[in-house]
Amino acid sequence: MSDPVPDPRRWRALAVIAVAQLMIVLDITIVNIALPSAQQDLGISTGDRQWVITAYTLAFGGLLLLGGRIGDIYGRKRTFMIGLLGFAAASALGGFAVTGGMLFISRALQGAFGALLAPSALGLLSTTFHEPRERATAFGIFGAIAAGGSAIGFIAGGLLTEYLNWRWCLFVNVPIALAAATGAYVLLKRDFITKNIRIPLDLPGALLGCGGLLAIVYGTSEAESRGWGDWLVLACLTGGAALLALFVLVERNSTHALLPLHIIRDRNRGGGALSVGLAVIGLFGLFLFLTYYLQSVKGFSPVKTGIAFLPMTAAIIFSSTGVAARLMNRVPARNLLVPGLLLGASGMAWLTQMKVDSPYVAMVLPAEILLGLGMGLVFMPAMSLATLGVAPAETGAASATINTAQQVGGSFGTALLNTIAASATASYLVGKDITSKLVRDTGAVHGYSIAAAVALGVFLLAAVVAFVMVDHRPGAGEEVGEGEASPSLATNVQP
Repeated sequence: MSDPVPDPRRWRALAVIAVAQLMIVLDITIVNIALPSAQQDLGISTGDRQWVITAYTLAFGGLLLLGGRIGDIYGRKRTFMIGLLGFAAASALGGFAVTGGMLFISRALQGAFGALLAPSALGLLSTTFHEPRERATAFGIFGAIAAGGSAIGFIAGGLLTEYLNWRWCLFVNVPIALAAATGAYVLLKRDFITKNIRIPLDLPGALLGCGGLLAIVYGTSEAESRGWGDWLVLACLTGGAALLALFVLVERNSTHALLPLHIIRDRNRGGGALSVGLAVIGLFGLFLFLTYYLQSVKGFSPVKTGIAFLPMTAAIIFSSTGVAARLMNRVPARNLLVPGLLLGASGMAWLTQMKVDSPYVAMVLPAEILLGLGMGLVFMPAMSLATLGVAPAETGAASATINTAQQVGGSFGTALLNTIAASATASYLVGKDITSKLVRDTGAVHGYSIAAAVALGVFLLAAVVAFVMVDHRPGAGEEVGEGEASPSLATNVQP
């Protein structure tokens, strides 16, 4: 229930929530720039390096739905603070890592605590601001930080790696998280949850869903060294698919489902989430191999590499706020999603032509701009479709669904494209003089171009999915919050 008297500390509370959100988004990209240095320092193999990224995104995406439900049951302020403190501890563990495995574990813990933190941040923002104009301003600031966080991550990662050490890309989270936790304790109102309306945790659903996704991504990553026909790879892929099938059965019969299946049965929500998940497969894979191309092949410093990614982020912000925001209430969602995905495909097609001596301005920059403009047209309408016609009691699950699609797409894309690039490089180098840096660089770039070609195909598939499944027109569907709650939620969730 809304508090008629505005909290005088609400804008300072917004700052605390925004800093937490910034830390979550920043940590997805800040480690990309530091990854080559960390790989060399800790002796991480080429096949395993993607786990520095994948461990974070998989744990984050796999546990988002569970994290949101924990906040509903035990209180969002409490969950928010636990998420911050846990994130600080996991970051410190990663900063002190002495082996690749220790770094992978710390990144997975960061993702797990981030999954507690992110849904609670959105819930606290909703309960802190009630007046429509203030609410719009608060969410606008929150969204801008989320959009710009990747750019800050690239720059911060470059500066910290070049002038201090890659470990500071993890250590920097500790003071930020502790300061935010202190601010949350002082400024945020505690939300009390009455015991008799608590919803039981869907632990079987969480274990099956996250376990299935983990098995599939692990199987994909192992294909680089073992081959796609290896028994372990096949066992992981088929076992993961079986776990996800069981997850669907459990959710269908659960009275307190982690993911109410009717949310994703809607063609607009399902089509939007699937399109975004596919697009992010290509985008996250791009971040990984383009970072190595710029640093290892072109000789860019970490700072210069971070700056080199800025045009893509600027294009995303311009396209989403300057174009998509103005058009999404005027044109069908399909008319933004499909052209955006085709622009992304064009950027990937451009990158398939990269060579060792390709100049940044002529090769990488145009591809980044095309991808940025395209993804800006995709993200905003897809987020709008995520809560279209959803009952108030289920908006959290609906929002978490598309966030999960993004994070899982990022995990799978990083593993898949890293595997494809490494395999293509290894095949190219067979029988060649690998003592020559030019030969090694040529082989690496060959692998990157093959990965870009696969990403191109994924973007085209996403465009087809959006064209076939998404049919929403402005004013034609239900507004957010107009749907009917499922019986189990309607009787168990606090209004």
